[in-house]
Amino acid sequence: MQTTSPIRVTVWNEFVHEVKNEVVKGIYPNGIHAVIAEGLKELLGENVIVNTATLEEPEHGLTEASLAETDVLLWWGHCAHGKVSDEVVDRVQERVLQGMGLIVLHSGHFSKIFKRLLGTSCALKWREAGERERLWVCSPGHAIVRGLGECIELPETEMYGEPFGIPTPDEQIFISWFEGGEVFRSGCTWRRGNGKIFYFRPGHETYPIYYNPQVRQVLANAVEWARPEGMWTNALKAPNVPVDQAPEKIVAKGASVHKAGEQGYR
Repeated sequence: MQTTSPIRVTVWNEFVHEVKNEVVKGIYPNGIHAVIAEGLKELLGENVIVNTATLEEPEHGLTEASLAETDVLLWWGHCAHGKVSDEVVDRVQERVLQGMGLIVLHSGHFSKIFKRLLGTSCALKWREAGERERLWVCSPGHAIVRGLGECIELPETEMYGEPFGIPTPDEQIFISWFEGGEVFRSGCTWRRGNGKIFYFRPGHETYPIYYNPQVRQVLANAVEWARPEGMWTNALKAPNVPVDQAPEKIVAKGASVHKAGEQGYR
C-alpha cells in the first residue's frame, strides 16, 4: 500500500497527428496524452496526480514551475521533434539529472531529450504493416513487469527492428518479436544523474495500443518505478570551493588561473 505522497506525473505529447490525421483522430480524439493519463488515473488512483502538456502550449507546457512539480515525465513525439525548443530540452535534462523520472514512448526514441541523455543516434529499422508483436519479459520480478505474464501480444503494430542505436541498457525489461521476423529491445532502463529513464516501444498512433490493459499496466508500473528517490538540486553546478572553505585546513600552493570563488570555464 502506498504510504508516501502521490506521484506527480506530466504526460507530454506533441499532439499533431491527432489534429491533422483522420485515422489518428478517430482513435485518439482527445489526444494520446489524454488516453495515457486516463490509464494512469484508472490504475494508480489516489497514488497519482496526472497533468498533461503539449507542443503548442507556451514553453510546450514544460515551464520551470511545471517541471518543478513533476516527479515523472512521460514523452510521446513523432513528427515534430525539431519543433521542441532547445531551452526546454535543457530544462528537462536538468530535471532528469536532479532526479525526475523520464518515460520515453515509441517514436520518442528520436526526440531531442532522449538523444541528448543517451548520447547516441537512437536510430533503428521500421516498417508500417500492422504486424503482430510479442513483447517477451526479460526480467521477471522487475517492478515494471508486475502483474504481467511471460509476454504481451499486440495484434497490430508498427515494426521496430535491430540494430537500435542506444548505449547498452542498465536493464533489459522487454524484447520484441514481430510477425515479419525482426526483434527489438522494446523495454530498456538507464540512470542519468539521479534520474531513471525507461524506454517503452509500443505506441504507434494508428493503432489503439494505449487502450491495451497490459500496456497500461506497464506504464503505471513504470511511473511507480521511476519516481524520484531523492533530488540532486545542484546536478549541473560545478562550484569553486575557496581554500578557506575546505573541510580540512590547507594552504594554497602554486599558481591558479582563477580567483578565489570564481566560476570555472564552460
